[in-house]
Amino acid sequence: MKQALTELQTRDLQHVWHPCSQMKDYEQFPPIVIQKGQGVWLYDENNNRYLDAVSSWWVNLFGHANPRISQALSDQAFTLEHTIFANFSHEPAIKVAEKLVALTPDGLNKVFFADNGSSAIEVALKMSFQYHMQTGKTTKKRFLALTDAYHGETLGALSVGGVGLYNEVYQPLLLDTVRAQGPDCFRCPFQEKPGSCQAQCIQFVEEELSQHHEDITAIIIEPLIQAAAGMKMYPPLYLKRLRELCTKYDVHFIVDEIAVGFGRTGTLFACEQAGIAPDFMCLSKGLTGGYLPLSAVLTTDNVFDAFYDDYGTMKAFLHSHSYSGNTLACRVALEVLTMFEEENVIDMIQNKGEHMRELAMNAFGELPFVGEYRQVGLVGAIELVANRETKEPLPSEERIGYQIYKRALAKGLLIRPLGNILYFMPPYIISDDEMRFMIDTTKETIMQFFKEREGVSCSNDNQHCHL
Repeated sequence: MKQALTELQTRDLQHVWHPCSQMKDYEQFPPIVIQKGQGVWLYDENNNRYLDAVSSWWVNLFGHANPRISQALSDQAFTLEHTIFANFSHEPAIKVAEKLVALTPDGLNKVFFADNGSSAIEVALKMSFQYHMQTGKTTKKRFLALTDAYHGETLGALSVGGVGLYNEVYQPLLLDTVRAQGPDCFRCPFQEKPGSCQAQCIQFVEEELSQHHEDITAIIIEPLIQAAAGMKMYPPLYLKRLRELCTKYDVHFIVDEIAVGFGRTGTLFACEQAGIAPDFMCLSKGLTGGYLPLSAVLTTDNVFDAFYDDYGTMKAFLHSHSYSGNTLACRVALEVLTMFEEENVIDMIQNKGEHMRELAMNAFGELPFVGEYRQVGLVGAIELVANRETKEPLPSEERIGYQIYKRALAKGLLIRPLGNILYFMPPYIISDDEMRFMIDTTKETIMQFFKEREGVSCSNDNQHCHL
């Protein structure tokens, strides 16, 4: 049954093509028009509110309409909004670059600004390739990426992605990427547990490197969490061993910290947990706290030096976007980074992560249709399954995650699913009461859905919930 549309919804559907959407779905479930945000809450045109448990696609760190960030943005807007970034610079960009170099692993001394996550990936891929071309390693023309990887939506980024939902239709346009089976701790082929394994699955990467290292310019990876694949989480040891392989086989190591950087995993950057330094680090999303598009690629002096020469040698890196290093975005990023320094944010994330884990394990740990609850830092995921013992997936065509998402919205909770995985990635300023609402509402919605679907009988005690 179709919902009656508001005037704004009608106008939206006349002209707006929404991202990551089958627009026909909007006939039955029209877009919710948001009028304002405050803290972890979004308010629609009818003043219904929704707890933003996904940080509006993983970008919001300190809440909507954060007074400190909003003031910094306003002040900058009345001074300088943007300037060309070739042969020009500005103080916010300089300060952000200095802070990023100080905060990231040792050796990442150069910062290249772009304007979104996919652009950052393109920059890193191009830089790595051009570096090898300019240092005599001209056979290195391919990249190695993991199965189930996601690195963005532009053609280069799609080429190193491994989620068919996003890149299958574009295969004729994509680069010839070497694929290695990635870690899957939920369905581990070695029957190991994340806390005790020795990352045996790294052998799949080494097999490809041993055969193709002379052709491979770089390996690209999402550290600790393959987010778009369903919040697939793996231990830091895998990263450590991957860094060793990159050194052994002389290929660059690109870490895509776009989704997990700036505290999401409980440390400022995910790769810190492995004690490693990559050759390239891609940052975006949380860099501006959810306010404006901005990304950055950090790399080493060694890479930079391969481009530094007289103009006539044509070794310059000429990648450029109009809004590279946008002044407003850099000023906001500067405020966000300063907040990390002044407000003890990492300790706050770790404490709230422990609280979220306790609530979630109590809520979901024994539900028969939950194969696993997993969490790193302040990122949690519920893997819904048909059979808890065998880990049999639920039928994708039923879109069960989507059905639960719609029901949760009616209860005031935004938990956009990844297939049949529901996840939490709330703003860091979420309160204990708001976190409990998030967990309790998710549990209630899951139980109600499965009761409708298959006649599940559930009491408030998980021990008395059965198919």
